[in-house]
Amino acid sequence: MADRPDIDGDAALRTAGEGANAAELKLWFVDEVLPLEAMLLQFLRRSIAGAADVEDIRQDVYMRLYQAARRQIPKPTKPLLFKIARDLLVDRARRQQIVSIEAIESIEALNFAIDEPAPDRTVIAREELRRLQIALDRLPPRLRQAVIMRKIECLSTREIGMRLGIADKTVEKHLTEGVRALANILYRETTELRSNS
Repeated sequence: MADRPDIDGDAALRTAGEGANAAELKLWFVDEVLPLEAMLLQFLRRSIAGAADVEDIRQDVYMRLYQAARRQIPKPTKPLLFKIARDLLVDRARRQQIVSIEAIESIEALNFAIDEPAPDRTVIAREELRRLQIALDRLPPRLRQAVIMRKIECLSTREIGMRLGIADKTVEKHLTEGVRALANILYRETTELRSNS
């Protein structure tokens, strides 16, 4: 992985105030932001010539994103991260009063992350969510609870175990069985739809 951000995470987390608490922010940053780092760096390198500038802008992106998350953790994180990066690049280009063709192409290519989805994509997404809800409803209650707590509520295995009053290993077993059962239900539906067409 690329270099870690230079922010003093613990010091910044200690100052977290009204929104998310320090532990939530730290977990969110590690789970949601850092996995996007390679994609962010690739985007910045395509848009900026100097490696030092890439690092500076990456740092600014993290700081602005972190400040926004202190008020409310963004769900999803990726569109906001890339909107901040795009805005910083636009500001930088304005300051330099020189906009290269490559920078404009890279910024426009990023619109996928911030634009509204096309109507057909919205319909498809709603249909997929409906199918997922039906599949979740078919799961045994314990498996359904574990999957919802992990995949939707983003709770850790330990937190799920504490809420359900079961051991961590049992939670892991429920999650494995639940996700496998969901995949089987959804795959079977897809196969049946294709064979009926």
